Amino acid sequence: MSKFVGAHVSASGGVFNAPLNAMAIGAKAFALFTKNQKQWAAKPLEDETIGLFKDNLAKSGILPKHVLPHDSYLINLGHPEEEKRQKSLDAFIDELQRCSQLGLDRLNFHPGSHLKEITEEECIDRIAMSMNEAIRRVEGVNLTIENTAGQGSNLGWRFEHLNAIIERIEEKSRVGVCIDTCHMFTAGYDIRTREAYDATWREFDAIVGFKYLKGMHINDSKPELGSHVDRHDSLGKGKIGLDAFGFIMNDSRMDDIPLVLETIDETIWAQEIALLYSLQG
Repeated sequence: MSKFVGAHVSASGGVFNAPLNAMAIGAKAFALFTKNQKQWAAKPLEDETIGLFKDNLAKSGILPKHVLPHDSYLINLGHPEEEKRQKSLDAFIDELQRCSQLGLDRLNFHPGSHLKEITEEECIDRIAMSMNEAIRRVEGVNLTIENTAGQGSNLGWRFEHLNAIIERIEEKSRVGVCIDTCHMFTAGYDIRTREAYDATWREFDAIVGFKYLKGMHINDSKPELGSHVDRHDSLGKGKIGLDAFGFIMNDSRMDDIPLVLETIDETIWAQEIALLYSLQG
């Protein structure tokens, strides 16, 4: 079984450092921010930076399809105020263009929030409208929607939300999903036992479909099942427990996609990657 496990590594000092940081922890996949995730604007990527990134990626032996860039946390494609939605969309398109320049084929993002000012349905319409526009503007990068914990007014915590967005996308080959195990669990989807795991993924396949699964975030959870609180934990230390991660590592439906740790102690990422591989077979 071909599993590609890594972590969301630092791109501090330049995006070209991310593949090196991934190599240092024995990763076969990684996530990164292609710009400062807490700022709206960033200076464009220089040719030298792009070249160095591609060289280091080649050196790492990690394939572009096993890299899962994450967009800025400021972006809200479902923003109820048109001016702010447009600002988010412009920033999102810039992020897609950066991925394209780096030779990466997917961008992971949180769908958006209604901020209790519009209905879920209206928010989903705005998210899809934003995505359709972005797809028209940038070629070759998959818009990979991340499920959320459903904290506050964030949409995307129910499989039905993900499906509703995908249904509204004109070019469905350009959209995918990233499932975060902590978010899934705190949204109310149990994966702790074999039975619960099978039932949850059956539901996912029926509502969303495995053909859309483009990546996963592998995290244990500090909060309880269904708490709608987004707080990650180290593998086996949280409320999910290790069994679920063993199920994932032996599930061929998760082959050949980036499986990315966002666990809370980066000093043990190398051990956690080794631990996940040890659960195979």
